[in-house]
Amino acid sequence: MTNGDIFVGEMIGTAILVLFGAGVCAAVTLRFSKARASGWIVIAFGWGFGVLAGAYTAAPLSGGVINPAVTFGLAVDTGVWSKVWVYLLGQITGAMIGAVLCYLVYYAQFAANVRKTGTTEGTADEPVPTLGIFSTVPEIRNPIANLVTEILATIALVLPILALVGQDRHVEGVGIGLIPGGGGIYGSGIAILLVSLLVVGIGLSLGGPTGYAINPARDLGPRIIHAILPIPNKGTSDWGYSWIPVVGPLIGGLLGGVIYNAAF
Repeated sequence: MTNGDIFVGEMIGTAILVLFGAGVCAAVTLRFSKARASGWIVIAFGWGFGVLAGAYTAAPLSGGVINPAVTFGLAVDTGVWSKVWVYLLGQITGAMIGAVLCYLVYYAQFAANVRKTGTTEGTADEPVPTLGIFSTVPEIRNPIANLVTEILATIALVLPILALVGQDRHVEGVGIGLIPGGGGIYGSGIAILLVSLLVVGIGLSLGGPTGYAINPARDLGPRIIHAILPIPNKGTSDWGYSWIPVVGPLIGGLLGGVIYNAAF
């Protein structure tokens, strides 16, 4: 894979991921959305389908990593770090593009996020903060606890991914492309589907405390776009918290790679 293939693949794949993920959050959050208040299960599956669509789209070009934490875990596994910067650049760029696309899809709903005449605070017509559509916001602001949550949730993502497609012992025949030593036999390609279901599971089981970033690009890129976009009543972009959904998943990705190399 060339640097150009990696950058374009990761940019497109991550843009699709964030379009689906931020899109489902917008659908559940914003007034005048037909899916408003449909709940956490809908959000978890929306993000899972985003992984499915984004990773399968990017796979022929870049392998469909679409997550810096997974990029770090794979680099620990393989020992190859020379392409990491290309993956990260494509992922951050794609996440920002995906956030802009989400804004365009829900432009009318964002524009309607204004206080109606006579609205009382706390009523259904009150404008809603919009940061949670683009990035994660903890339910309880406790930096140490929030960081630990993101680290553990990301290990729970990266370790199974490496068990599926890692260099050492892994589940055979589920990856994309020729199976090494398989006599010309291709893998089923089902690994991405399994990872998508894994992301749904992480959201349902581990997403409650912080909103499960588990992907620095998916949080940082849209947070930058949230700060830039002219969204009415958008509220804060919460830069004081922004380091946790970046640092936590990166640590988790590294630890996931270390555990895989040690145990497998």
